[in-house]
Amino acid sequence: MTPCLILNGTVVTTETCNREDIAVDKGIIAAVGKLDPALYPGHTVIDAGRKFVLPGGFDPHVHFALPTPAGNSCDDFRSGSLAALSGGTTFFMDFVTPRRGQRLMDALRKRRAEASSSLAGYGLHVGISEWNSEVASEVVTCMEKEGIRSFKAYLAYRESIGINADELCRLMQVVGPRGGVVMVHCEDGAMIARLQQEFLANGLLQARYHALSHPSEAEIRAIGKVIELSAKTGCQAYIVHTSTRQGAEAISKAKQDGITVSGETCPQYLLLDDSVYGLSDDLQVMPYIISPPLRTRDDQQRLWAGLSDGTFDVVATDHCPFHLIGQKDCGIHNFTQIPNGAGGVEHRVGLLYTYGVLSNKINMSQLVNLVSARPAEIFGYGDRKGKLLPGFDADLVIWDPGIKTVISAKTHLSRGDSEIYEGFPIRGGASLVMMGGEFVAKKS
Repeated sequence: MTPCLILNGTVVTTETCNREDIAVDKGIIAAVGKLDPALYPGHTVIDAGRKFVLPGGFDPHVHFALPTPAGNSCDDFRSGSLAALSGGTTFFMDFVTPRRGQRLMDALRKRRAEASSSLAGYGLHVGISEWNSEVASEVVTCMEKEGIRSFKAYLAYRESIGINADELCRLMQVVGPRGGVVMVHCEDGAMIARLQQEFLANGLLQARYHALSHPSEAEIRAIGKVIELSAKTGCQAYIVHTSTRQGAEAISKAKQDGITVSGETCPQYLLLDDSVYGLSDDLQVMPYIISPPLRTRDDQQRLWAGLSDGTFDVVATDHCPFHLIGQKDCGIHNFTQIPNGAGGVEHRVGLLYTYGVLSNKINMSQLVNLVSARPAEIFGYGDRKGKLLPGFDADLVIWDPGIKTVISAKTHLSRGDSEIYEGFPIRGGASLVMMGGEFVAKKS
């Protein structure tokens, strides 16, 4: 591992953007500031002039090789991590999703084996698919013996992996006192199931009815319940993939009231809207079948505001792509059989830089906070990842604002055969990506 000296870059922190140098040795950031190269003999010198130096991206919400009736999501840990690194994300967190009746520890061991092929750093959240005394005991074991501090619950998908609000409350009562975080997919499962059955009974089977069966109110109600339970239990709640204006406002108010709630949204909810569900061809609609679905442009505006006003702590991707042909099209005659999910881990930083920073919706420090520093802090890695400070892991990105690309399924690194950001121009890109002191991705 050759020591390295990065000179003349604009180093971005959560508060400042200053022209500084960075010394890296033994996989760790050794020094940051105005450094004299003569004091660092034997270091490989990288000139980052006219470029930004960012901490490596930290995406706490991806689903690689997620099992579904239509097959696993099409990026495994190797292909997904390769896509992540190319876009400037050096660390991600995926999920253990146990079957009902499966021991958490068995599911955790299996998922760790699957994740061992990752090219990037990773962590795991443990999903809770049911609740009973045995599961409660295993949650404690995961926290005390396996270093797991975040657990995921779904208020939707009651037929397979979802739990109800009372069970969620009991999960929070176990996790909260031990300093953990409960992540929640906030959609009212009963409301969704009722609407799905109504549409199916009336022969309304097209892809667009997925979105209509997941109305804004389903998210709004669920977010309200999670905030209520967080206040009751004192457990930190992390609300994933917020898509609605009212959801953002509820999170903002909860924070003002001192409730320990963290908010996440995703690029798809900032940049795409529900007009895609009006496309006439179901195969054109299917790439956008995600949960929650895309919302209105009014919702978009409030979400963007939430990136700069403190409503949202994190922009993650919920990366979970499926092949359009052979997976998504399994639901061509029944929208409930379309696997939900889309890609994005490769594009997160570029989309936020192009359509956030360059459009004056956020600044560079806010970008770094949303994609690196805050997610690392929330999930227990804040003492070594997400910031460019001496003693932190040397995970960093040299971001070249001069790079120009256009997103396309023909050129992206994900294995997916479609692309929800098809044709989006991107300004800026990761010209060099370092992980643990080694350069792992390069663009010329």
